[in-house]
Amino acid sequence: MHVTLAAFLVAASAVSVGSVVRGSVGFGLNLLAAPFIAIVIPAALPATLVLVAFPLAISTVVREHHAVEGQALRWMFLGAVPGTVLGLLIIGHVDDAELAIVVGSITLTGVVLSVVSPPLPINRFTSLIAGFASNVFGTASSVGGPPVALLFQHRHRPVTRSTLGGFFSTRAFLSIIGYLATGKITLDQVLFALVLAPFMVGGLWASRHLHAFVDSGWLSPTLLTLSAAAGSVAILRAVV
Repeated sequence: MHVTLAAFLVAASAVSVGSVVRGSVGFGLNLLAAPFIAIVIPAALPATLVLVAFPLAISTVVREHHAVEGQALRWMFLGAVPGTVLGLLIIGHVDDAELAIVVGSITLTGVVLSVVSPPLPINRFTSLIAGFASNVFGTASSVGGPPVALLFQHRHRPVTRSTLGGFFSTRAFLSIIGYLATGKITLDQVLFALVLAPFMVGGLWASRHLHAFVDSGWLSPTLLTLSAAAGSVAILRAVV
């Protein structure tokens, strides 16, 4: 996997900003970072970002474990298992260019759903479906946040951050096991994840001091706009 300096700077910046968002609101790291990385280093996806996001998710749930919504989390876990299998089947049949299209398409789908989706009740059925869809998307592209984030979009921030952190850590673990079992993870992807890890840690640290600033209402439109733009470029670059 060849990584130029410019590509590295794009990836590191996307992970840094995405980690600030993730640590502040509970999701957004891969929604923001994946389409940018799909543009400059498609061979890094999806395993690199899943590996980067794994410890971040763990730290988020540990930090606010008291606020976890346990019943919804259990049903999301049940949905994640078959979702992992379907996600692995998808990446088993695409090359790097096609994967960039998958990442861009899932990113755009997540943006559209975030804008037009009405409030959803949190019950066994919606939690199960959200967990399933999240791990199909997350395993196939690393962008698994939107389905479960939509479910918790009107919950208090601590509940959203902790519950999604608990789910994402388990989701990432399932995906990594699946990648190892099917040979869909490479040493280059692991090493690149280690290189990006300090940028994730820096973003997480910054998020602890930016909750009030992030909660002021400007972040969501900005995140969705950047993600939509990068997702569109990723698709166009792979197609053209």
